[in-house]
Amino acid sequence: MQFDLITTDSSGARAGLITTDHGSIETPIFMPVGTVGSVKAVTQEQLRGDINAQIILGNTYHLYLRPGTDVLRQAGGLHQFNGWERPILTDSGGYQVFSLAANRKIKEEGVVFQSHIDGSRHLFTPENVMDIQRTIGADIIMAFDECPPYPSEYSYAKRSMELTHRWLDRCIRRLGETSPEYGHEQTLFPIVQGSTYKDLRKISAEAIASRNCAGNAIGGLSVGEPEAEMYEMCGLVTEVLPKEKPRYLMGVGTPWNILNNIELGIDMFDCVMPTRNGRNGMLFTWQGVVNIRNKKWATDFSPVDPENPCAASQQYSRAYLRHLFVAGEILGMTLASIHNLCFYLELVKAARVQILQGTFGAWKKQVVPQLQTRL
Repeated sequence: MQFDLITTDSSGARAGLITTDHGSIETPIFMPVGTVGSVKAVTQEQLRGDINAQIILGNTYHLYLRPGTDVLRQAGGLHQFNGWERPILTDSGGYQVFSLAANRKIKEEGVVFQSHIDGSRHLFTPENVMDIQRTIGADIIMAFDECPPYPSEYSYAKRSMELTHRWLDRCIRRLGETSPEYGHEQTLFPIVQGSTYKDLRKISAEAIASRNCAGNAIGGLSVGEPEAEMYEMCGLVTEVLPKEKPRYLMGVGTPWNILNNIELGIDMFDCVMPTRNGRNGMLFTWQGVVNIRNKKWATDFSPVDPENPCAASQQYSRAYLRHLFVAGEILGMTLASIHNLCFYLELVKAARVQILQGTFGAWKKQVVPQLQTRL
């Protein structure tokens, strides 16, 4: 993987280019989440078409459970299995340490998960998580970490961070002992942790930077902390992480979260919000947030979002989309998901244009209040 930092706006926002064996990624970028190898309610053709996703995500824990590594290896990796020829990033399962807290046990060796599917038990270690991601075949793979809950006591956050750093060294060592299975390069991103404690975040960022990996991630945020604390932690960490390498903020977030964090120097984002909220009738538009189930849209025959160029936004009215949701039609969830993903990709595309023009800061101040408006 290669990262070229093209320019940095006076506000601190960056525009760059990531090059992988499966194609290039213009940053800042939003990455749709395809946890089990599928972005919910959306086909690969739609992702390649109107949405024009440059990279998507898969999840190591979920893909390990099903379809399983044997199936993925026989298929030739996830790219071949799901028909997605562009770059893929896989999370390591570290987020499931947080989200499945009731069904796991953490120890130095790794994490024992009780499967949410059939109750079977599985040990995830830094070593076998690297092996699983080798078999999945993602272009960018994440180090195995612990994502602590919010709030966490200082002592717990410190122990968790130190465990994440020890696991990182084991991940790096294991990758050095193995090779990609399908002939294309795989790049490891370590993850900064430390909860919302400034000193821990700084220590973790320095530790991660010292490993000299090709890119770096920030985890453990957008887990319930106030937005102001998220921004504070990101600003602190980006001051430490090397400027010549891409920075990935995991699991974030709303459109205004993304723009505010771009200004802090973040290059890559992912979140289930556009598809999850879309399936529940919440649309993100340039004019604000729309609850499409609201009766006020019943006779609004204007486009879903006249400023969003994709077909799902232009060719269907708010009245029709509301009708689909009220009638319980699956098409409503699909159209809303496509619209939201198109919007997120248009958002970061527009941000990139502003960064290249040197006008991002002023543009963001104008746009964010509109995005937050409830229509």
